[in-house]
Amino acid sequence: MLKPDIEDGQRSLADPAFRADVLAGLERRPRAIPARWFYDRRGSELFEAITDLPEYYPTRTEIGILDRIGGEVRDLVGPGRAVVEFGSGSSTKTPLLLRCVEPSAYVPIDISGDFLRDSSKTLSAAFPDLLVLPFEADFMRPLALPRTIADAPKLGFFPGSTIGNMTPLMAADLLRTMRGSLGEGAMLLIGMDRIKSADILVPAYDDAAGVTAAFNMNLLDRMNRELDGTVPLDAFRHVARWNDDRARIEMHLEAVRDADFTVDNRPFSISAGETIHTENSHKYGPRDARILLRAGGWTPVAEWTDPDGLFAVYLAEAQPERPAP
Repeated sequence: MLKPDIEDGQRSLADPAFRADVLAGLERRPRAIPARWFYDRRGSELFEAITDLPEYYPTRTEIGILDRIGGEVRDLVGPGRAVVEFGSGSSTKTPLLLRCVEPSAYVPIDISGDFLRDSSKTLSAAFPDLLVLPFEADFMRPLALPRTIADAPKLGFFPGSTIGNMTPLMAADLLRTMRGSLGEGAMLLIGMDRIKSADILVPAYDDAAGVTAAFNMNLLDRMNRELDGTVPLDAFRHVARWNDDRARIEMHLEAVRDADFTVDNRPFSISAGETIHTENSHKYGPRDARILLRAGGWTPVAEWTDPDGLFAVYLAEAQPERPAP
């Protein structure tokens, strides 16, 4: 993870993986940088602001579903599971789950350490009798969970349709990684955004107040701060578009003029109209979602959605794998 800024004003020592992904992403064509690097402290704060925007329906819709289904989830998962949340953020949805499942422990996992610790303190204050074990890590990789919960049955929690940020192949790989981390017999409560009209989708990722644009542009600012970059921020603009063929929203940083800059002392050039692809948000129909879960080693147990069918929450179980029907 990122080390603290050096007090004399020199740039911080950047995460080597961040450096490698940025340099490789700027060199490839078309250019692309993984969306996970949005989430430094500033990026995490901006994303939390996005979730409160009127155009951004996923958060309030999922909260409505979780609030409604608490009793059913409790009956299906049973008490005493250790809740492991992947990409916990500010954990605004987590209290809804913790109040209904009577967990033995809560393990929030997030790549943004400062943000993780702050949100964990808030949650600990709200649940003083609950063992909270914040875990700073990249959940995209296999994890050895804290020994404290080694023998406890697990309930993975992956809200917010974060699974949509990955290509289908990466999403299936991540689900298999989660299964390996949580173990056989674990359960997973996961949110997935539904396919719908572009008239609803595009404004959710290109809001009138410009918060999502600031979230996207913060990636360039982070490159300048942590990788000694000279990227001219005024040479780029935020773009969100619906790719119907791939059933996904795409976010790009588009060059509005030709620009030369350096990152980590390496020179780069970009022409007006070229983009850096920064995020995908795949949307899934009901059958697509169930197939994806099975491809990742999870057997769907239950499915809930809102009255308008905008969003869905699935409960799945890591059952013993069957090599044949």
